[in-house]
Amino acid sequence: MRQSRFALARIVVGMCVISSARAQTPSPLDYPQARRADQVDHYHGVAVADPYRWLEDPDSPETREWIEAENQITHHYLEQIPQRDALRARLTELWDFERYGVPVERGGRYLFSKNDGLQNQSVLYVAEHLSPDGQLQQVRELLDPNTLSADGTVALSGYALSDDGKWLAYGLSSAGSDWQTWKVRSVDTAEDTPDLVEWVKFSDASWTKDNAGFFYSRYDQPDEENKFVGANFHQKLYYHRLGTPQSDDPLIYQRRDEKEWGFSGQVSDDGQYLVISVNRGTARKNDLFYLPLAGFTGQQGPDYQGQVIELLKEFDAQYLYLGNEATRFWFLTDLDAPRYRVIEIDLNRPARDSWREVIPEAAEVLEGVSLVGDRFVAAYLRDAHSQIKLFDINGQLERELDLPGIGTATGFTGQRADRETFYAYTSFNTPAAIYRYDFDRGASQLVHRPQLAFNPEDYVTSQVFYQSKDGTRVPMFISHKRGLEKAGQTPTLLYGYGGFNISLTPSFSVSNLVWMEQGGIFAVPSLRGGGEYGRQWHEAGMKLNKQNVFDDFIAAAEYLIAEGYTTRDRLAISGRSNGGLLVGACLTQRPDLFGATLPGVGVLDMLRFHKFTIGWAWVSDYGSAENPEEFAALRAYSPLHNIKPGERYPATLITTADHDDRVVPAHSFKFAAALQAAQGGPEPVLIRIDTKAGHGAGKPTAKLIEEAADILAFLVRELGVTTK
Repeated sequence: MRQSRFALARIVVGMCVISSARAQTPSPLDYPQARRADQVDHYHGVAVADPYRWLEDPDSPETREWIEAENQITHHYLEQIPQRDALRARLTELWDFERYGVPVERGGRYLFSKNDGLQNQSVLYVAEHLSPDGQLQQVRELLDPNTLSADGTVALSGYALSDDGKWLAYGLSSAGSDWQTWKVRSVDTAEDTPDLVEWVKFSDASWTKDNAGFFYSRYDQPDEENKFVGANFHQKLYYHRLGTPQSDDPLIYQRRDEKEWGFSGQVSDDGQYLVISVNRGTARKNDLFYLPLAGFTGQQGPDYQGQVIELLKEFDAQYLYLGNEATRFWFLTDLDAPRYRVIEIDLNRPARDSWREVIPEAAEVLEGVSLVGDRFVAAYLRDAHSQIKLFDINGQLERELDLPGIGTATGFTGQRADRETFYAYTSFNTPAAIYRYDFDRGASQLVHRPQLAFNPEDYVTSQVFYQSKDGTRVPMFISHKRGLEKAGQTPTLLYGYGGFNISLTPSFSVSNLVWMEQGGIFAVPSLRGGGEYGRQWHEAGMKLNKQNVFDDFIAAAEYLIAEGYTTRDRLAISGRSNGGLLVGACLTQRPDLFGATLPGVGVLDMLRFHKFTIGWAWVSDYGSAENPEEFAALRAYSPLHNIKPGERYPATLITTADHDDRVVPAHSFKFAAALQAAQGGPEPVLIRIDTKAGHGAGKPTAKLIEEAADILAFLVRELGVTTK
């Protein structure tokens, strides 16, 4: 195994002492006395108080003073935990391994990311060749984001390589913001051109086949005071031609009459079409338009409006473009197939009665498909873990790839004519290994496997099934050290999400590994609202059905206790973003069930979430307080609005960031102030507010380690774990 660069104290594995009584906690902390205002809103005849509305302004002097006071209390509390330094040391030691991203080939060159271990940001490299045994050769550095800021808070947020492998378009974000600035770099010289594209958000880049420029989507420049909190509407699709100012970029498509529409442009493999996906927020239903590119040069000027053709315009299902052969286009869709299928539409005969099914719906969810190697590479989910199957262009099954076990396989990108593709495989106990798949040989070969400071064979993952409140059968992964016996007292961390059709599949986390090293259990249920079983599973946990998600999570906790894994005092729950909402709802509904709770960057004010940045887009999953029926459902579970004065709440550590412009920190600020004021027991209610950070993407490694050390130290203390 690789030796660490540092002589670090190692926490003794498997030796934890659990006290028989609930962990002792100090007297109530001297929280800042957040001012209570007289703000009252009225929804459909119902008066709802919002006393901490002033905390929605993150830059006001009063809010900044409150943030500083809260951080002082939190950091002082965490610094007093004796195990914190040892936890940070072990996290640093385990984080220090070389990890690769999935390579992308263009023009005979291979682009990939690599992190030496403790670099704040991964570095982009280019390899000129691939050896017969799949090893990247003639490797050189192309772009190092670590040189762009002293503290590592400028991150690479996206990139696209031109077809000839000569130009790299790449996006940068600062301090965790969703706002991106895109630049262009010569792959030959590793030097930037003068090209600059600003105010990009929620967009990739797609190059034209002449390698002269790329399509992208952006918003108008916001007012400075609304940059991180103002609502984002009216996204527009543009083309940028190399060597020209952004002000000359042709506007490809916009809809002044549809402020919620967003656009994503993808150039077809043959270069003849721009395929435009039209989305409304986060709803998993979209329209599909296209622009013929014959005669398009990108020199038409900023007033250009192409002849965009509306192919699919009902917003009745999800349609994902896979590829085409002349006018025959292939799409992945859940139309009449809640677990997805592949269909063919001929542009010359677009009527629905002329559509052809290529790959039918299966018992498993067809989560993604790539058209590469003249085949459809289909990624299925079977009870929330990966299956990969290959189909020929007519939809006939050729083979299933052998995967090492219960894990997640991702990648499989490329173009139809490629003879190879790359993918990553990971699980709860193994970081991602990179493989190359050779279509001609029908075989995989290892490109890179991390060298680790632990033995993955020391840990095991099983999958169990339990019943939720309404009898629904829900799967759950349970991971821990090999040989662990169910003693009924094992500290357990239960993690969940349950929303937006997003599936939680096995993945590796250094923080979770350290937790398991100390004898802890890590459990992940596949809650309704996610995509683990297709559209019906998702819809069973959205809008008026959202309570099902919380019931599923509560039932998972009850199962772990009933089956002798743990007890209430040894059970913690965690989730981020929509998962932060999950934790907030469950801790307010069942404060008696958990020993500790960790709501991270959560959506916690369900009556006002749609008023900030991209929050309006979540109405498709949550509903809106402007609808009377949905208001009643939202208010019934909104974490902020269901805090009861005098209730004894479990120990809680709320985490957020001052530059989070996805889920604005006001959610966490208001929730923390209200929960601290209401706490009727001695358990701490703390908020950790990171600075120069956002929703999570692109966070520097140093910040990730510090946050993980604080969270684990909090759990060790509050769940009564004493390490030796």
